[in-house]
Amino acid sequence: MNTFIEKISFVFRDKQLRRRIFFVVLALAVTRLLTTLPIPGIDPVRLASLFENSQFLGLLNLFSGGGLSNLSIVMLGVGPYITASIIMQLLTIMSPKLKAMYQEDGEAGRIKFAQYSRWITLPLSLIQAFSFIVLFQRQGILPSLEAFDMVLNTLVVASGSIIFMWIGELISEFGLGNGTSLIIFAGIISRMPQAISGSIAAYDPSQLPVYLGILVLGLIIIYAVVVVTEAERPIPVTYAKQVRGMKVYGGVSTYLPLRLNQAGVIPIIFALSILLFPQMIFNFLSTSGNAILKHVSDVGLSLVNNHLLYNSAYFLLVFLFTYFYTAVTFDPIAISENLQKSGAFIPGVRPGHSTAEYLSKIVTRITLVGALFLGVIAVLPLILRTVSGLSSLAIGGTALLIVVSVVLDLVKKIDAQVSMREY
Repeated sequence: MNTFIEKISFVFRDKQLRRRIFFVVLALAVTRLLTTLPIPGIDPVRLASLFENSQFLGLLNLFSGGGLSNLSIVMLGVGPYITASIIMQLLTIMSPKLKAMYQEDGEAGRIKFAQYSRWITLPLSLIQAFSFIVLFQRQGILPSLEAFDMVLNTLVVASGSIIFMWIGELISEFGLGNGTSLIIFAGIISRMPQAISGSIAAYDPSQLPVYLGILVLGLIIIYAVVVVTEAERPIPVTYAKQVRGMKVYGGVSTYLPLRLNQAGVIPIIFALSILLFPQMIFNFLSTSGNAILKHVSDVGLSLVNNHLLYNSAYFLLVFLFTYFYTAVTFDPIAISENLQKSGAFIPGVRPGHSTAEYLSKIVTRITLVGALFLGVIAVLPLILRTVSGLSSLAIGGTALLIVVSVVLDLVKKIDAQVSMREY
């Protein structure tokens, strides 16, 4: 406890750390301010009614930082940038050149990789901005727009997404932590007071055991998220002794930490992107005057609204994407080659191909635990809503996972900065 207090006091004494923290707070305050600036002509009553009856829009609102529920100029949030990043990650599977750029070219390769993601974000922002404006027009939330007004509103909304992307990268460079994650984190936290007050207003004394059960379960989930996020499988590594002149080098034993959850919250974001896309299409078709398209939309929405089918698909996609993202980010062959080049080996395992197979087998086993955990966390709020009968919870499993992961990452970054300055 004393060490924690000393580190906190050191953070506020150090001028550079104070600047970084102040920059993060200021940047997040700007993002919250932008989410309160709506585009003109909104029907607030219809907008509130639409969000109350749409789980699809509620999930999108999570990644827009709350801007979508206000139809603000930044209603897309960092969604297009996240989608662009997902596309780039998928392309690394199909393009060895992109994979080498991301994994082997160091910082220069990652900078170029990020630049490609930015370029993809621009057309995605324009497409999504136009789609949402047309969707809200057909729902009667926005008035009918002339061609010039439509182009202007599309450019404004797309620019808002680019601004959020830019602010996120500024936070990553001049602040602390990952800027995109912190923007989503701020949006989730900002919605909590309203969600809690809504739950209090709808409080029913007969449901007190349900509320207490959900509270206890929430604390258990937070503890489990922390444990799984921090869990590692240490692989022992020994460096061979080398004689150079009269000196002996090497002979040191250490370990290679393999995280239980290599993918973090990315598989849930991937799965949501896949599930939300058909919902967006069906909602768009539901306002069509064509009878065939409307029938297709009704059938599609009935499948989407089937809780058992939706939960099963959500769990399966999260499970599969956990393995997929782990395969993208963890290359056992490259690690095996690096160990061999540095004169290191895993005791009892032959260097080279055998080491790569051993690491691949270990990662496959521990990823099973991480994938099951992420899948349960993803569908748990949907199950709780069905079992408890509560229409809304203060914070869902996905949001909870993001909040805890971002806080843990931020604490590590601050701790690293403090340790560096102490030395």
